[in-house]
Amino acid sequence: MFVPSLVKRVNFLGTGYIPQSEEDLFKTQDELYLAGTGEVATMGYYMGEILEKKDLPIKLAAYSPCFRREIGAHGKDTKGIIRVHEFHKWEQVILCEANHEESVRWHEHLTENAEEMLQGLKIPYHVVVNCGGDIGLGQVKKYDIEAWVPSEKKYRETHSSSYFHDFQTRRLSIRYRDDDGALRFVHSLNNTALAIPRILVPVIENYQEADGSIRIPEALVPYMGKDKIVPKA
Repeated sequence: MFVPSLVKRVNFLGTGYIPQSEEDLFKTQDELYLAGTGEVATMGYYMGEILEKKDLPIKLAAYSPCFRREIGAHGKDTKGIIRVHEFHKWEQVILCEANHEESVRWHEHLTENAEEMLQGLKIPYHVVVNCGGDIGLGQVKKYDIEAWVPSEKKYRETHSSSYFHDFQTRRLSIRYRDDDGALRFVHSLNNTALAIPRILVPVIENYQEADGSIRIPEALVPYMGKDKIVPKA
C-alpha cells in the first residue's frame, strides 16, 4: 500500500502515538499530523471494520514519506543521515487472530523478513530484545535489529519489530467474527521493512574501501548496473 503521510488525530490515538508522543509530531493548521511511520495510516485503513476470519492474517507492506521532529533526541546524531526530519520507509503490518501463539509466530516472521534483508546485503547485525522500560505504549514485546556501523564501533538500530495483542485494535475497533459467531478484536503487529536513508549508513560504511570507493552489495549489483562507486578524480 502507498499510504498518506497526512493523518487524522484519531489514527494516532488508535495506534498509541498520541498523547504520549504528540510533541514529536509535526502538526498542520488543519489539525492533521504528519506521520512518522506508515503503520498509523495502515491501521486506520481498517478502523471500524468487521473482518472475516478466513481472510486472516492480513499481511501488508506500506510505503510512505515519514516525518519526525526528533525533539527527544537531545542533540544526538545532529550530523549525518542517521536521524533526520524527513525520510522514506517501508513498514510491515499484520492483523491476525486474537491468539497469543499466533501473535508470537507472526512476530518472529516479521523479524525474519527484516533479518533476511540485512543478510542479503551481508551487513553484520544482531537482534536485541527490549526490556519493559524501553517498549512503547501497548507493545507486548519488541525487538530492535541493529546493524554494525564501523565509524562508531557499535551497532545502530535499523529495524524495530513489535506486537500489541488487541491494544491498537480496541482503540480503532477492528474486529473479526470467530467460528462461534462472536466478535473479537484482531491482534496487530508491525516491523520496519526498510528505512531510507538510515540503512545507507551501514551499507556505505561496511562496503567502503581505503581509497574511498564503495563496493556495491552483490544483491544490489543488478539494480545499480555496476559493482563499485568510485570517487571523482
